[in-house]
Amino acid sequence: MKKRGNKINRARNLALLLVFAGIGVMYLGLLAKNITWLMIIFMLLGFVMVLSSSALYFIIGMASTKAIVVTCPNCEKQTKMLGRVDLCMHCDEPLTIDQSLEGKEFDEKYNKRQSHSHE
Repeated sequence: MKKRGNKINRARNLALLLVFAGIGVMYLGLLAKNITWLMIIFMLLGFVMVLSSSALYFIIGMASTKAIVVTCPNCEKQTKMLGRVDLCMHCDEPLTIDQSLEGKEFDEKYNKRQSHSHE
């Protein structure tokens, strides 16, 4: 299974992609300025994309303030963790705060809530 990077960094990358895509869609609107209805659609769509990027930046910023700060055993830099398992922001080392998961292969499914009926 391919490691996808730290959750906070993935969300920030998605927000950045939304900003550039939104600006690109608005630029398409400028190219279609002779067709007024098409230009309005492109401008509104691009504006919504940039606005959703701002909302995503705000949400991940709030989540980042509540994230657990740990020191990576591999690169010895401080990194923020969301959930029970995450990857180091700097070196993509698998990290966990749950001692029962130490030594197990990294899998993001450990972050999903499960019913504890077997306990």
